Amino acid sequence: MSANIIREITPLTQNDCFTIFSRVKRDFSFPLHYHEELELNLIINAKGARRIVGDHIDTIEDMELVLVGPNLYHAWFTHQCKSEEIREVTIQWHKDLFEDKLLRRNQLSFIRSMMDRSQKGILFDREAASEIAPRILSLNQKKGFDSVLELLSILHDLSISRNMRTLSDASFTNQHFTYNSRRIEKAFEYMNNNYDKPITLGEVARLVSMTEVSFSRFIKKRTGNTFIDSLNEIRLGHASRMLIDTTHSISEISYHCGFNNISNFNRIFKKKKTCTPKEFRENFNSGTRVFI
Repeated sequence: MSANIIREITPLTQNDCFTIFSRVKRDFSFPLHYHEELELNLIINAKGARRIVGDHIDTIEDMELVLVGPNLYHAWFTHQCKSEEIREVTIQWHKDLFEDKLLRRNQLSFIRSMMDRSQKGILFDREAASEIAPRILSLNQKKGFDSVLELLSILHDLSISRNMRTLSDASFTNQHFTYNSRRIEKAFEYMNNNYDKPITLGEVARLVSMTEVSFSRFIKKRTGNTFIDSLNEIRLGHASRMLIDTTHSISEISYHCGFNNISNFNRIFKKKKTCTPKEFRENFNSGTRVFI
């Protein structure tokens, strides 16, 4: 089954707090996937669609609100849904946006508990979804700091909701993506800051005071990816952001993000994201994406 599950590379950068993607569509087309970011999904007018979160599968009603934790498999499928206008709003944020020390404070402990439970997925009841939905739908109208405060307020109100249901019996979280290594973090910071330039295994290995062979084994063990795959994922994340935010040609984006030729970029992009850069841009242009 895991061969059919893809790791989504979101367009969030380390400078962003969160992103909101809102669109109206006729069906669900994104495959079963996971990503490191937390995700709050509001889905309206999709009765009969099928939801998969971890090992839990269910048919949904006409409105639902689901919180998905880091690296938890999830997807929605059209299934028996006949709606011509499915409304979907997705909010994604970095798992370290609200640091653990902050969430341990008494007033924020409910949010911390909810985020812990989100590792198995949380479905909020209809009452909570109905109350929160207008605030989620209008969140992209707020700006800067106000939008961050509103997201925190939404999460707080959800965290004290009486009826939230944990979906997955067993956590399908890919724990090996939790690096817990200063060397890995230092390497990733360097690659993030220099993704548009040629980067070699040797220079990154020297940066963290390891031999090439040792670092190659180390990064594979800690992240599940080879050095090249890790670098490509970083570059694809920046490329995805440029496809959304700019009108640059795909060729320009390819070279700006460190890929040596357009064919290589197209091949790697399609392999990792199951669509071409052109299809990705068209898909996101069909909705509204806001970065905070």
